[in-house]
Amino acid sequence: MTKARTALVIGSGVAGLVAAVRASTTHQVTLITKTALGEGASIYAQGGIAAALFNGDSARIHADDTVRIGGGLNSRRAVDILCTEGPMRVRDLIDLGVAFDRDGGELARGLEAAHSRDRIVHAGGDRTGAEVQAVLVAAARKSRVQILEHVFVEELIIDANRVVGAVLMYPNGIVESLEADAVVLATGGGGQLYPHTSNPAVSTGDGVALALRAGAALRDLEFYQFHPTTLAMPGNFLISEAVRGEGAVLVDSSGHRFMTDEHPDAELAPRDIVARGIARRTAAQGGAAVLLDATALGAAFLKRRFPGITAATAHLGLDWLNNPIPVTPAAHYWMGGVRTDEWGRTSIPGLFAVGEVASTGVHGANRLASNSLLEGLVFGWRCVDALAEPWPDDAEPALGAIAEEPQVDPSEPVDRASLQSLMWSTAGLFRDEKSLTEAATQLARWYVAAPPASATSIAAVAAAETRNLLDLARVIVASARMRRESRGAHFRSDFPHADPTFARHADLARKAVTKC
Repeated sequence: MTKARTALVIGSGVAGLVAAVRASTTHQVTLITKTALGEGASIYAQGGIAAALFNGDSARIHADDTVRIGGGLNSRRAVDILCTEGPMRVRDLIDLGVAFDRDGGELARGLEAAHSRDRIVHAGGDRTGAEVQAVLVAAARKSRVQILEHVFVEELIIDANRVVGAVLMYPNGIVESLEADAVVLATGGGGQLYPHTSNPAVSTGDGVALALRAGAALRDLEFYQFHPTTLAMPGNFLISEAVRGEGAVLVDSSGHRFMTDEHPDAELAPRDIVARGIARRTAAQGGAAVLLDATALGAAFLKRRFPGITAATAHLGLDWLNNPIPVTPAAHYWMGGVRTDEWGRTSIPGLFAVGEVASTGVHGANRLASNSLLEGLVFGWRCVDALAEPWPDDAEPALGAIAEEPQVDPSEPVDRASLQSLMWSTAGLFRDEKSLTEAATQLARWYVAAPPASATSIAAVAAAETRNLLDLARVIVASARMRRESRGAHFRSDFPHADPTFARHADLARKAVTKC
């Protein structure tokens, strides 16, 4: 294999920006983003970045916490890499100019659910993602990276079982192929699979769908994490777990602090437990929202520590400084994705995946809070070291491209709202065989109607995104049907306990793809 000289990086969140900027010192890099540079889920990350930077903590303790929450599906080697290299990557951000919050001159740190140490560093109070993104965007603009904004990637180009480029659609509707020696997927997650999500509108799972259609191996698709506390209002504005880490509590309509009945760690139990607890209590109240009460923390503290939440709630007519606010779970983070090794390499030579689009093995069945930005930093950095390296001979083989539609005759055009509603009711917080089977049947009936030739590029992109969501919904439902147990974020009400025989079934996604 000749040394890679050109690279396409698809996506401009933290993982994509880190990969593009670092690769630009040795490669000709083109960074492609379907909206404006830096837009995406990363800028909405409030809590911060988990890293063992403080006395009394260590990479091993952080790794132990990560594995404990992952339900037995983590790759310990990947977790050790994440937690060992994480502090170095945070220091890189400091050197670049990210102004993490300080407490008496030292880095301020917070606590979030399932962490055994206060290790969450944050910037701008609750604007960590936005602060980090701003610095990385500035670095990208100063680098040699060619930046293509508002450009949609339709397909990956495969030649001789290797990725050699991508097909792009520009804002004027022109479609062209762009060749490269390496392609890095950094497209984020797929929160738009669900009607209630903390993710922005751009999170339509494009990278996983591209890899799926190209035949790349996928993993752990059934594990979708639902954040317990988003505002129970249109838009589902995220209320960071750091708020509960500081001492806010969840109460029902009678004022009872119900999470103490659900788990010894109450509000700081693993996210899946808190999310299901809120959902059950909401249903028991006839749909009345559960309330998050942060008033005991004091108005001055809330304004200083959580300025973004304070401004957003005030804009929505809520006074969280003095009154509890209504919250509900929403789709937040996809643990599954494109299967990679520790360098971001997928099962298709030339194709890399980093960040939420990837399944590196660090999260297992449930992500530890504030490990997401860390994963993007660590593996976005690491993949650059492998861009020009020979593909390993023992790499997992690709599946071969799948059919674009299931092996039935789809008869009903799908609209995105119907797809989202189906996923929420059948493959959301609670799942069972009956609802998943019904979902699979309906998903097989649906197809995405091609936009007319006269359609704008906006309409064409919207149709392509919906196609991606439909492809992903099918394999998520198939994977969820095959995992007949409850583990981490995947809860089957008909199989409510973990089954040890499923502990290492990391290939369920591969089997599910072949069934669709």
